[in-house]
Amino acid sequence: MQVRVATYNVRGLRDSAAALTRVITSLRADVLCVQEAPRLVRWRARRQALAAAAGLRVATPGRVGGVAVLTGPRVAVLHAETHPLRVFAGLEARGLAVAVVQAERARLAVGSLHLDLNDPARVHHAAEAMAIMERAAARFGAAIVVGGDLNEQAHQPAWRFLAGRLADCYAAAPQGDGPTFTARHPAVRIDGVFAARETQVVSCGRAEAQGADLAAASDHLPVVAELRVGV
Repeated sequence: MQVRVATYNVRGLRDSAAALTRVITSLRADVLCVQEAPRLVRWRARRQALAAAAGLRVATPGRVGGVAVLTGPRVAVLHAETHPLRVFAGLEARGLAVAVVQAERARLAVGSLHLDLNDPARVHHAAEAMAIMERAAARFGAAIVVGGDLNEQAHQPAWRFLAGRLADCYAAAPQGDGPTFTARHPAVRIDGVFAARETQVVSCGRAEAQGADLAAASDHLPVVAELRVGV
C-alpha cells in the first residue's frame, strides 16, 4: 500500500489563501502535517475551512503549538491526540499533534512537529516527541512517520536525532531540489518527513505546484513523501 504523507508550515494563513489551497491540493496527500496552523481567533473554523477547501479534514484536536494533522478520504483515523511539550521559560509553547491512520491494512502513527529556534529546546522536544510517537505506534501496531518544521538542518543535533531513529525521506529517495526555506529563495532544508525504517520511501520532494503559488502561499515550501507500507 502506498501512502502520501506531506508536511507544510502554512505561516498562520497570513498569505494568499487561494494559492495555499492550490498548493495543498497539488500535494495529493493522504496525511498532511501542518505547522503554524491558526490558533487564536476562530482557530477551529479556520483550520476546518482550510482542510475542506483542499478536500481534507482536520484529524487532531486542540491548538497547542499550532500543529495539526489533516487527512484525506483514502485513510481512516483510528486515534488522534495533541500533546503539549515541555515549556521553556521565555520561549513559545510547543506541541505535537498525532493521528493514527489506516489505509487498507497499513497503519501509520503520524506526528506533526514544529521545533523552536532555541538549540537546547529543539533537542529536548525532538526526544520528547519521539517518545510520544513510540507509545502511540506500539499501542496501535503502527509505523511511525513524523513531519515537521525543524528550524535546523540535517547536520544539526535534533535533525540527526530523528534521522538516527527514522529514515530522512528526502535523503533516502530525493526528488527535485531539497531546500524548503524561504519559499521565494530556497536556500536551506529545514522541513522534512521522517519514516520508520520498515516503510519503503518511494520518493520525497516538493509539491507539483506552480512556482508563483508556492511563493505566494507561505514562506516555507511543503515536502511530500510517497511511502510503501506493508505488503
